[in-house]
Amino acid sequence: MSEATQSTAFERATEPILRLLTKEQAEALVAYRGDEALRERIDVLADKCTEGDLTPDERSEYEGYIRANNFIATLQARARRLLSKS
Repeated sequence: MSEATQSTAFERATEPILRLLTKEQAEALVAYRGDEALRERIDVLADKCTEGDLTPDERSEYEGYIRANNFIATLQARARRLLSKS
C-alpha cells in the first residue's frame, strides 16, 4: 500500500471520530504536549538513541513513543484543519 493510500485511509477512518469532538475538545487536542515526566523520558531515550546506547527494551519503548507521537501529531493536524473550517 502506498503512503498516499495509507494517508487517505487514515483520514477516512479518523474523520468521523474527529467530527465528534466539540470545539473545546479539538482545541485541547491541538494544545496537548504530554506531561513533563513523559517528555523527559522521551528526551533521555532520544539522547541514548543518538549515542547508540539503547538497550533492546529501551529501543522498543522509544519506538512506541515515536509511533504514539506520530499518531498524535497527525490527529492534531487534522483537528487544526477542522478548527480552521469552523
